[in-house]
Amino acid sequence: QVQLEESGGGLVQAGGSLGLSCAASGTFFSIYVMGWYRQTPGKERELVAAIMSGGRTIYGDSVDSVKGRFTISRDFSKNTMYLQMNSLKPEDTAVYYCNAVVTLGTMTGRYEYWGQGTQVTVSS
Repeated sequence: QVQLEESGGGLVQAGGSLGLSCAASGTFFSIYVMGWYRQTPGKERELVAAIMSGGRTIYGDSVDSVKGRFTISRDFSKNTMYLQMNSLKPEDTAVYYCNAVVTLGTMTGRYEYWGQGTQVTVSS
């Protein structure tokens, strides 16, 4: 079983910054990819950014204007992922979820896990 513990959400004024972190713990062989998703009421959960095991980063195409404002990073030694969010806008308000796809062994498949979510609220 894998646990994802998120931290760092909160309330910030437009133009401000917040940092999120997600620490993976439990029993697994490796982490294939970790990512941040966000969801607002009535909408589907959407990819914000993800970082692969080799360090390659992906930013969600459906998330407007995230590039240049949000930066995803990962500390592989701590199995922890970060999302630095700058120049926040009210439309960035959402519940942000940590996601991880892990392997449990060299010959096993991949398994997906989600964190409980952390609220980010940007006031205008």
